[in-house]
Amino acid sequence: MVDVLAAPQQAKTDASLRTLAAISTAHWVSHFHFMALPMLFPFLKQQLGVGYIELGFALTVFAAVSGLTQAPMGYLADHIGARKILLMGLTLGGFALIMLGLHLSYSWLIASAVLLGLANSVYHPADYAILSAHMDEARMGRAFSIHTFAGYLGGAVAPAIVAALVAMTGGYGALIVAGAVGPLVALLLAAVGIPDASAADRRNDGERVPPQSIITPTLIVLTIFFMLLSLSNAGIGNFGVVALMSGYGASFSNANFALTAFLGFSAVGVLAGGFLADRTRRHGQVAAGCFAVNAAIVLAIATVTLPSLLLTTAMGMAGFLGGVIAPSRDMLVRHAAPAGAAGRAFGIVTTGFNLGGIVSPLLFGWIMDQNAPHWVFGASVIFMILTVLLALVTDRKPQRSSEASDARLMQP
Repeated sequence: MVDVLAAPQQAKTDASLRTLAAISTAHWVSHFHFMALPMLFPFLKQQLGVGYIELGFALTVFAAVSGLTQAPMGYLADHIGARKILLMGLTLGGFALIMLGLHLSYSWLIASAVLLGLANSVYHPADYAILSAHMDEARMGRAFSIHTFAGYLGGAVAPAIVAALVAMTGGYGALIVAGAVGPLVALLLAAVGIPDASAADRRNDGERVPPQSIITPTLIVLTIFFMLLSLSNAGIGNFGVVALMSGYGASFSNANFALTAFLGFSAVGVLAGGFLADRTRRHGQVAAGCFAVNAAIVLAIATVTLPSLLLTTAMGMAGFLGGVIAPSRDMLVRHAAPAGAAGRAFGIVTTGFNLGGIVSPLLFGWIMDQNAPHWVFGASVIFMILTVLLALVTDRKPQRSSEASDARLMQP
C-alpha cells in the first residue's frame, strides 16, 4: 500500500526534476549566446574592418531590443504558452548566429544583434512562468537558484568554448556551431516534453480567476530594484579590472584574479541562496541584509588599497553575497505576480536588467574617462544602498499580494 501511494509522488518529483533540468539548460544557452559575440570581437573586427565602437553598438542594439520586447514576450507566454515562446527563442537565437556565420557583414551583425535581443527576451518570462507553475512550492527557491546558476555557468564557459571552436573551425565555423546549439536544445526540450504555463493556469476547478492588473506599484518598484541590482554589479564586472589597475596599482593578473573570485563566488552564492530562500518568506529582508553587508565590503574596497590576497577575499565575499540574494529576488517577483501572470510579471521586472545594461556602460565608462577609478566601486556602493532600501519596501507587499491571491483561489 505504501508503494502504491508513493508511486504518484515519485513520478511527480521526477517530472519536476526533468522540467528543472530542461529549463536550466535553456537558460544556459541564453547566457552562452549572449557571450558568443563579444568573445568573437577580435575576429569580427578583423573581418569586417570596423572599430570597437561599431562592435559595441551591436551590443547596445541587443540590450535595447531585449529590453523593449521582454514585457510583450511575458504577455505572449501567459496567453499562448510559455513552452512555445521558449522553443521559438532558442531557435531564433541559434538562427541569428548561424546566418551571421554564413553571411558575414556589418549589416548582418546588426541584424543578428536584433534577432539575438528578441530571442533573449523570451527566457526570463517563459522560464519563470514554467518553473512557477510546475515546481514544488517547498523547493521553489532552490529551483530558481539552480536555474540562475545554469545561466551564470553558460556565461562562464563561453570564452573557453568559443576559443576552442575558433581553433578547430575558425571564426565562421564558431558562429555556426555556437548558433546550432540553440535549435538542438530546442529539439531536446521538445523531445523531453517540458510542460506549459499559460492563461489556462488561471483556472481553478473549472472557474476562471478574474483578470487582474499586471502593472502594480510593487512590480514597478521591483523593476527599479532589478535595475539597481544590474547597476551595482555591472560596474564591478565590466570595469573592475581597469579600475583596480589604474586606481589601486593592482597588476593585470591580480585584478583579473580578484574579478574571477567575484564572479565565481557569485555562482556559489546563488546555490546557497536557494536553500535560504526556501526557509523564509522574508525575502526582502534577506536581500537587504546581504546587500547591506555587501555595500560595506565594497566601500572598503573603494576607500582602502588592500593587499592582493585581502582584495581577492573581499571581492569573493562581495560576489558570494550578491549571488545569495538572487533566489530571494526571484521569489519577491513570484509573490508579487497576480495569478496566472508570472510570465508578464517576470517580463516586466527583468526589463530592469536591460535598462541597467544600457545605462551602466555609459555611466562607468564616463567615470573611468574622468580618471576616477575609485568611483567605479563608490557608485556601486550607492546603488547597493538604494537596493537595500527598495528591498525593504517590497518585503511586505508581495507576501500580502500572494496571500490575498491564495485566499481568492481557495474561495468556493
